This record gives sequence, structure tokens and C-alpha cells, in this order.
Amino acid sequence: MKARLAAPTGSVAPPPRRPAGLQRLYLRLAARRGAKRAPHPFAACLLPLLPLLPMQPAPPATYRIDSSRSQAVFGVRLLWLHEISGRFRHIDGAVLAGPRSDTVVVRANIAVDSVSMDSPRMRRWVLAPDFFDAAEYPFIRFVSDPLPLATLEQGGPLPGRLSLRGVTAPMSFTLHPLHCTGAPPTSCRISLNGALQRDDFGMIAHRAALSDRVELNLAITLLPLAPASPPTRDNPPHAEKKS
Repeated sequence: MKARLAAPTGSVAPPPRRPAGLQRLYLRLAARRGAKRAPHPFAACLLPLLPLLPMQPAPPATYRIDSSRSQAVFGVRLLWLHEISGRFRHIDGAVLAGPRSDTVVVRANIAVDSVSMDSPRMRRWVLAPDFFDAAEYPFIRFVSDPLPLATLEQGGPLPGRLSLRGVTAPMSFTLHPLHCTGAPPTSCRISLNGALQRDDFGMIAHRAALSDRVELNLAITLLPLAPASPPTRDNPPHAEKKS
């Protein structure tokens, strides 16, 4: 059975006041489990109390990105024939509770100087001001729009805003279906594929030789964060370079 990622806590909507609302909630859950009919109204009224039962463990407050098992890869075409690519070895961030109880927000921070490449000369060039300008802008940051939990589980578009070289612009990734292990999940894996335009972020050098399109793909492992002191939307996690 496929493990499901529990909805992060921290933004819980109040229970509906009308029985009709409870019926709609039950039908939504029942449809996902193959149920064919709604319960008796009295049973529906007990539905909001189910999370309080001992057999229902409380979900973790949020999920953090496991930097040791996550990475990002970029690629750009040189003379439209060869591809220059590199691998960022350090990503951190979290999946946080969204503004509604059935939504989440994905935050990811990439340390630019963690990039590894086959050619030391090319690595120096992509870190230089002509490309990523790592000395002035050490991180690439992405913050998603509120995302339905169902999309996190099943895959779909992941729109948000990317910050690169001091410029923040809209960007949309394609999110692939979530894969989790354990019940409740002990770790989950997500992957994102997207592309940005260099012009949008002031990367205008070498236009004749380099494609304007830069592929950016992320493979991320998520771990439940201990609820003792979870990050929040008002106090998001900050990227730190590896020592």
C-alpha cells in the first residue's frame, strides 16, 4: 500500500458548523477510499473526533529537506550542440503548512557554491558574475504558491517564485508523484523539473554562444521535523552553507 504524507499542522480550519458540511467532508474522504454511500448523520458528527483517538498518531508539524539525500542539477546548451551541466550538492528548506489545512508551501534553498562540475574551469566560470555570481548572490531560492496536498501526492504543476541573482520572478516546476516509505511515512521523495530564462534574471552574457534556457531539476528527500520547534511561514528555515 502506498504511504501517504500527512498534512502538516499549523493551519487547521475550524470544523464546519452545519451537518451538510460534515456530509460533504465525509463524501470527499469516502470517495478516495472507494466508499459508495454516506454514513448515518450521527456517525458523520463523530468524524471530526477521529483524530483524537489514540489509534490516530498526530502528524508532524512540517517536513524538512534532507540535505544529505537531496540535490539539484542545471543544464544549459553551448552553441546549441553541447550541454554544460552541474550538480548542486546542498539544498535545504521545508514543506510547511499552507494557508488552508489541505495545502502546503514548498521552500527550497540551493547553495550556489556547492555546485560540482567535471571541468574546474567551467565551475569557476558558472560561479563568476557572468553566470550565477555566487560571491554576490550565494543562494537560489524557490517558494511555491500554496499547493493542494493531493497535488503533492499525485504530481502536477508547482508554480511559485524563484530568486536568483537578486531577481525574483515567477517560475513553475513539474512535480512528479510523491513516494514515501513507512507508515506513518519516515521519509518521502519528490522530484521537480523546470526551466528558466537567463534574460529574466539578468544573465545576459554570451548570448551568441549560450542558450537562454536553463534547465533546473531537483530531487528532494523529505523527513518529518520534530514538532518541538518547527519552522513556520513567519519564521522560515534559512539556508546554511556546508562547513
